[in-house]
Amino acid sequence: MNDELFLSVGDQTITGWTDIRVTRGIERCVSDFEIGLTEEQIEQDVATEVVVQPGDECLVDLGADLVLTGYIDDYIPSISASSHTVRVAGRSKCEDLVDCSAVWPNGQISGTSALDVATKLAAHYGITVKCDVSDLIAIPQFNVFIGETPFEIIERVSRFSQLLVYDEPDGSLRLARSNPGVQAAGGLVQGLNIQEASVVYSARDRFSSYTCFAQSVLSFTDAGIGPNMIATVSDVGVKRVRERYIVAEAVQGFQDLARRRAIWEMNRRAGRAATVMVKTDSWRDASGTLWTPNTLVYVDIPKLKISQQTWLIGEVTYKRNAEEGTTAELIIMDPAAYAAEPIALQPMFVDASQTGATR
Repeated sequence: MNDELFLSVGDQTITGWTDIRVTRGIERCVSDFEIGLTEEQIEQDVATEVVVQPGDECLVDLGADLVLTGYIDDYIPSISASSHTVRVAGRSKCEDLVDCSAVWPNGQISGTSALDVATKLAAHYGITVKCDVSDLIAIPQFNVFIGETPFEIIERVSRFSQLLVYDEPDGSLRLARSNPGVQAAGGLVQGLNIQEASVVYSARDRFSSYTCFAQSVLSFTDAGIGPNMIATVSDVGVKRVRERYIVAEAVQGFQDLARRRAIWEMNRRAGRAATVMVKTDSWRDASGTLWTPNTLVYVDIPKLKISQQTWLIGEVTYKRNAEEGTTAELIIMDPAAYAAEPIALQPMFVDASQTGATR
């Protein structure tokens, strides 16, 4: 497949870029790009076509596939005694949700869902929201603070609903669960399509046990810490004593939330104990589909002790330059590493005498 990057602004479509970077991920909002032309291309009259202004709407395609719908942030022409370059950088339409302030009548949200909240906040900036999850929980009442961005609110209510928040190639916002069951074709295999690979194995953030407490002050000290303790889970993969204490966010049903939070802490930290970074020789998998965030991928790198695992792509950077040619850089982890953190929207004081603490 003849993969080129096409930048469309208004009625012009520009190609011939000498260096390209487009990055998408499920833990970043928003997707962004940076591309450049050098003196040789400019002398070939390409520069006369590069007539863009910061703030212009744009589309970025890799080959026949749209990867970003957004705006030009920066247009940077430069000259020196020996060179002449043009650089263009931009982000997805969802940049307005990250940069701007939230607009919500009366400043109070209640009795709705994460999808409804996101849809209303995003609509003010002309952005649509997509969500295929049907079992969304009701959002309890909470206040919107002046100066908060739409993304801060959306990310908060989405975590409460166990959802990830990231942007799509068409400029819309996606609320999704990690590991949707979609798998990239062919996978990433040592000796086949991997140019470089590394893995960070780490015990830095893992603990032998995770204990949730009802409050940060140890009440009822004559009875020990037991009455203040809500839940404990253990990570059998940690061989020495390393304890982690977590103070519960006190809301209705906080005991269940505390248990889920302790389990999430253990699973997420265990999942991130191995972070795989792969540079592959194509923007596409074996079927010709672009490597895509929130997609499962088969990984087999025996020299790095990663053998026949099916993990999740968290971030993809599509690159091209004169030194390395066309490559894709992927960050991959166990799907548990990307699970959304259980949180409360309205913490309040807990009477520890009523916790019914258990281990």
